[in-house]
Amino acid sequence: MPRPDRTFRTEAIILKRRDFGEADRVLTILTPRHGKRDVIAPGARKPTSTRTGHVELFTRADMLIHQGRDFGIAAQAQMLAPYLALREDLQRGAYASYAAELLDRFTTEGDEDYGALFTLLDATLGRLCDDPDPRLAVRYYELALLELVGFRPELTQCVVSRETIQPEDQYFSFVEGGAVRPQHAVRSAAVVPISMTALKLLRHLQRSPYDHVRSLNVSRALHDEVERVLLGYITHLLERRLQSVAFIQRVRQP
Repeated sequence: MPRPDRTFRTEAIILKRRDFGEADRVLTILTPRHGKRDVIAPGARKPTSTRTGHVELFTRADMLIHQGRDFGIAAQAQMLAPYLALREDLQRGAYASYAAELLDRFTTEGDEDYGALFTLLDATLGRLCDDPDPRLAVRYYELALLELVGFRPELTQCVVSRETIQPEDQYFSFVEGGAVRPQHAVRSAAVVPISMTALKLLRHLQRSPYDHVRSLNVSRALHDEVERVLLGYITHLLERRLQSVAFIQRVRQP
């Protein structure tokens, strides 16, 4: 089996960062072909560092990485997509933080092929900058990510009886991972009610290209319902509540 290259150039999206030593930063990055990994950006905290502007959170950069024993070293970093609106708008930045944290929780470090996840996150960061309804972009992202990591929710058949879902209000089971017909809800654990309108929206988001959903006019009440179901399912899968969810709730505008 060939050994991985010790030095490589790659595009990378910065998911997290933390201070390291007196002037450096440790970045958690997602790459298309070299997986998710931690790399050190030497001197990135110095005001005069030419690298500082290229290692902002939720940006896409071109990096030259030297892989060491414990950490990679970002020897060069050139910003490719700054996504400025995510730092200029607190609410959009909060959604970007959620998108990055969600991907981080569903992935592991190492030389994994994360090309599809990289493309999805990159597209989502752009949508969060430009689209009039960032909540819709986030819901679309959640469903696409769940499919890519193997937890696609079942929305057309009852996960208990395997009967086709009828046009009426249903339930959603976090344990079974999908819709449950009302007469079977008592047979499944951790179920919550879901209206047929919310279920139709989830189906549309799940099966359609984003260009076909971005212009939807979704009421706040419907947004809240769909968000409650998806966050409940994701929390069940991860067995923890994401930190960025509370931040979103604090900064969300009426």
